[in-house]
Amino acid sequence: MNKGRIIVGLSGGVDSSVAAYLLKKEGYEVIGLFMKNWHDETVTLSNECPWLEDSNDAMLVAEKLGIPFQTVDLSKEYKERIVDYMFDEYSKGRTPNPDVLCNREIKFDVFLEIALSLGADYVATGHYCQKTFFATPSGDHIHQLKSGADNNKDQSYFLCQLTQKQLSHVLFPIGHLQKEEVRKIALEQDLVTADKKDSQGLCFIGKVRLPDFLQQQLKPKKGSIIEISTDFSVYAGSETSHKDLINRAKKVRYQPTDGAIVGEHNGAHFYTVGQRKGLGVGGNVEPLFVIDTNVDDNTIYVGQGKEHPGLYRYALAVAQEDIHWVRGDLALRPGETLSIQARIRYRQALQKATLFQTESALYVSFDEPQSAITSGQFVAWYHEKELLGSGVIT
Repeated sequence: MNKGRIIVGLSGGVDSSVAAYLLKKEGYEVIGLFMKNWHDETVTLSNECPWLEDSNDAMLVAEKLGIPFQTVDLSKEYKERIVDYMFDEYSKGRTPNPDVLCNREIKFDVFLEIALSLGADYVATGHYCQKTFFATPSGDHIHQLKSGADNNKDQSYFLCQLTQKQLSHVLFPIGHLQKEEVRKIALEQDLVTADKKDSQGLCFIGKVRLPDFLQQQLKPKKGSIIEISTDFSVYAGSETSHKDLINRAKKVRYQPTDGAIVGEHNGAHFYTVGQRKGLGVGGNVEPLFVIDTNVDDNTIYVGQGKEHPGLYRYALAVAQEDIHWVRGDLALRPGETLSIQARIRYRQALQKATLFQTESALYVSFDEPQSAITSGQFVAWYHEKELLGSGVIT
């Protein structure tokens, strides 16, 4: 008996391959669709996840499973919604997360609409996360986005911007499995992707030389690298500043006179907070880390060692317009607080924190100081294993 039509986003990797297999095994009509999001190969590392190889592997998997296969070109939408946004954010000295954006704007928006237009009941992907739902007294369904069973591969963070409408049309067939179980299934089914390495590149593009990628629009510009000492006066008493939530969330605003010039760089917009490699400055007791960038005067500020106080803050803020609740029924009103766990990057262990909603912003106050809180990245908050919402860090 056919249980319905599902379009699987076949990426050419083992996870989406096994997702397609499991759904067909369950009795669904499965169609494989590969998204081509990029044409410019001058900035990709050709031997690292080239899209052509991925597309071919996806096609071979579809043939093996006996399911229809198509390629859809979404490069125009990807440029407009992801690439242009990335350039704009980097030019402002912020660091966007293209994978979160790709899921929100491409996979579960443009791709989902294509799937629904083809008569699909759902789309499915190889993400390591899980979805459940419950019915309200009025009969509405509230969908819950939960962490994947494999703690080392949980990808719920990348889906932190999804909506209830999007979740209502999505399935995650491998979310309850461990990675080794997925590879075992692929081997048993003799899928060509069984031993394929996981992609480390941008969403459906491949591995990109980020400086080359950014230099398509952001031109190199010489500037100073300034080292800030650990005993910089602003840091004094910072450990007790948690009493003032707004100050806790503010970045330190450095001036060139606050430290010493130790080197030169090719553009502040090519660097991000927490970055260690690529500075080209040696001869220090400990490695240098970027603690701040200023694209207005093209200056990079660095500090020695991963424990440098300039790397740490107790809190962050999300502007009102950038707050997103997956669980809209739990959204806070001004003056309300909520104890949660949060992460500011993929694979970071969940950190105990409290949400504070004001009229103009949502503040996330952590129990312990967090390293490299970065403007433009996403903070996602959870209750136990459920992702409740997220926002762009100011």
